Amino acid sequence: MVSLLTVAGILVAVFVGFNIGGSSTGVAFGPAVGSRLVRKATAAALFVGFAFLGAWTVGRNVIATMSSSIVPAAQFTPIAGVAVLFFTGLSLLISNLYGVPASTSMTAVGAIVGLGLATDTLNQALMFVIVSAWIVAPLLSFAIGLVVGRYLYPYLDRYAAFTKFDLHFIQLDRSGTIPRPHINPNASPQDIVGSVSVVVIACYMAFSAGASNAANAVAPLVGPGGTLSVDQGVLLAVVAFGLGSFTIARRTLETVGDDITELPILASLIVSIVGGTVITILSYLGIPASLAVSTTSTIIGL
Repeated sequence: MVSLLTVAGILVAVFVGFNIGGSSTGVAFGPAVGSRLVRKATAAALFVGFAFLGAWTVGRNVIATMSSSIVPAAQFTPIAGVAVLFFTGLSLLISNLYGVPASTSMTAVGAIVGLGLATDTLNQALMFVIVSAWIVAPLLSFAIGLVVGRYLYPYLDRYAAFTKFDLHFIQLDRSGTIPRPHINPNASPQDIVGSVSVVVIACYMAFSAGASNAANAVAPLVGPGGTLSVDQGVLLAVVAFGLGSFTIARRTLETVGDDITELPILASLIVSIVGGTVITILSYLGIPASLAVSTTSTIIGL
């Protein structure tokens, strides 16, 4: 029975990670894809690589919080762990099917809180800190985006404006036997610097997403009596992220990159810096928080 539950837990964790990859890839690389700096497949590959770095380093702090601090680790029995992960994944799947960036951290923590309330073991003091961060982080991101957009963006745009390309930044010359990549001929040296900066910051956001979201996929399976070690949990989460990144992430990439607002490259750079920094700081402190909410709040403010 335990063996079957173990297999079920791993499968459900992959299901959750699959949906997290679908949502977070769009949040991290939506601005870069919307500005036509990278293609969707390239964005997925970069996301997986840098999410792994974030999960393997800073993400361990968030895993510790969600696997043993919100509720005691003993409460994550095989059945409870599978239930928490299943309802987390189901909620994320619904949001991804509609192409809406979802808060993976809020969804996962909400499921764990339900377990804590049912067993009367919820760490209320810690939850007060986490919920406070959930309120402050998007408001802070919105305020920064608003202030920058209202007072600084016109000045920055005058001296650091970049072209938003009608065609992709990297083009392929297929006239020969072997396709040869070349930079968009409409790109000036300033555009090249700005484009590289946006992609670098998108990779930083992927790092932040991995740090924040690995715990959402595997925390109920990791712990003193858990099915997986922390290292195994991180690897499982990142593999599942990759599955979602290369498949269902396409809808969210379109939503963040094109549908919410027409983002110039400079705006993409600002959004990525603000959203990624807010979440990286919270992840370092071991607080699960939503990259999707912080980034979307910055976009709205800007």
